[in-house]
Amino acid sequence: MKVISVNVGVARPNPAKKLGLTGIDKLPVSHAVQVRAPGPKHTGLHSGVVGDPIGDTRNHGGDDQAVYAYAREDYDWWEKELGRELPDGMFGENLTTTGLDVNGALIGEVWRIGGTLELQTTFGRIPCATFQVKMGEKQWLKRFSLANRTGAYLRVVTPGEVRAGDPVALVRRPERSVSIAEAFRIYMHEPASLARLLDAEGLPAEMVTEIRRRIS
Repeated sequence: MKVISVNVGVARPNPAKKLGLTGIDKLPVSHAVQVRAPGPKHTGLHSGVVGDPIGDTRNHGGDDQAVYAYAREDYDWWEKELGRELPDGMFGENLTTTGLDVNGALIGEVWRIGGTLELQTTFGRIPCATFQVKMGEKQWLKRFSLANRTGAYLRVVTPGEVRAGDPVALVRRPERSVSIAEAFRIYMHEPASLARLLDAEGLPAEMVTEIRRRIS
């Protein structure tokens, strides 16, 4: 299990939203990148990756979406589905991994990357209009959601550096949780099972509040 690409965004105009800029266009970098907790979504430093811009700070970034990881194996699956090449960073992820079952990871488990950095899984990626425009595929948001190969958002437990080639180790797995894939499926398509998500240690507090409201 390792990181094969560290990707940092380039701020560009966002044609999908009235926000001016987006940081979804991410390019691999060869140098080590510092990762730290960015703070609250609306008022903090936004991305957990130093130098990585976020345009829509209302819906993206913050401690519970500090870093986004996507598996190369899922990219390979999508390449066959779409009949096109998908380079690392295409989906806007900060970390492209290999040998790691990102979607099968339990919400709340902790990964150590390299020597110091520790990240905790929080939830899958809910696709947005910016992602649709970036991909240019018909009904992309629906296809991405139904495929349930979302990748994982992570919060920063212990700050540190990350670079391509760093090993990834699972250092903690919660006693009560659900996987990224199961949680996403329930959240998006199975409202009758929403209470199941409340068993997940590490679920973002904002999402816990939303789920309880939907259940009631």
